[in-house]
Amino acid sequence: MTTVPGAANAGTAGERRRRVPLWDNARFLCVMLVVIGHGVQRLTAESDHALMVYLFIYGFHMPAFAMISGYFSKASPPTTRQMKKVLTDILLPYAIMQIIWTVVQYFAEGSTSLNPTTPHWTLWFLLALGVFRLVLPYLVLVRWPLAWAVLFSVGVGYLDNVDSTFSLSRAIGILPFFVLGWQLRQWKIIEKWHVVERQTWVIRSAAVTVFVAWAAAIVLFIGFWKSIDVHWLFYDDSYDGLGQSAWWAGLVRLAFLGLAALLSAAFFALVPRSTTWITGFGQATMYIYLLHSFILYPLRETGVLKGQQPSDWLLVAIVLAAMAISIALASPLVRRVFRPLIEPRPRWLFRETDDGPAGPSKRDPTGSRRGS
Repeated sequence: MTTVPGAANAGTAGERRRRVPLWDNARFLCVMLVVIGHGVQRLTAESDHALMVYLFIYGFHMPAFAMISGYFSKASPPTTRQMKKVLTDILLPYAIMQIIWTVVQYFAEGSTSLNPTTPHWTLWFLLALGVFRLVLPYLVLVRWPLAWAVLFSVGVGYLDNVDSTFSLSRAIGILPFFVLGWQLRQWKIIEKWHVVERQTWVIRSAAVTVFVAWAAAIVLFIGFWKSIDVHWLFYDDSYDGLGQSAWWAGLVRLAFLGLAALLSAAFFALVPRSTTWITGFGQATMYIYLLHSFILYPLRETGVLKGQQPSDWLLVAIVLAAMAISIALASPLVRRVFRPLIEPRPRWLFRETDDGPAGPSKRDPTGSRRGS
């Protein structure tokens, strides 16, 4: 969904020796929510229940995904080897998938536009990860990097000339979550979890309460949610573009940032910390993230995922199908077949340097340690 951001260093010795199930579980659940959200999106115009599911997911799933990536990010200046891995892990997969999408859209829609500055569908997150890696070493040089990230996120909404080119507006919009993830590593939040092990049920009960309250706010005020632009939850548009030019529009984004942080905290509190049947799927995050759109695209374009007053049974079927797609794309067979596209290893591309050739990346762009 390579050596991408590891904390101040590549992690503790204990984490290098063994995987931490929490992160693999969280990665898979986040990317599965991505697939579900994309699956139900076309139903939201005609189905209030689909819109409720959509809003519930979009309240936190990408912020949580960004936090996971930030947790494993390095804030030190990149070495030559690490810069090579930015090319192989982020930019090269982006270029490959962007070209494939251009070909697909040519045959499906007759579109002949190849514009590398405007990412197709899910590819924006790869560019956002690139922006994060570029910005973080500089951001941590100043005091209160998280506060600055929030200021940038709120402030960019007032600028109409910062748009989706290279996903810059959305990258800056969700930057606080990436920085928050990095900050949590510095605060050693996960290491301190054992301090409250005996009170885990209290924390998880509070997390459930948060999600119940969020669901209730959506269901009870669905009329309000239908009256506003859902792109507020995307962090990718200027306030003018969202239909709000008042000076206090930034406070609305700030409120959504706080909401997403609270929901993400509740999500992480509920993620299983032990090895489960989904843990292994967390190693295939980028396969699921980058490939699921090719399955959903024809379904969306042919009208299978939309219709006049779609039934709740169709909504349930799409949610279950999205879960099945996520599991299928994490299979060893899919990873073996599509590895050249998702994890390219172009040793021929680089000239020899003092630190030697860039070997296969051990982590993917979300920080997941790859299998052998």
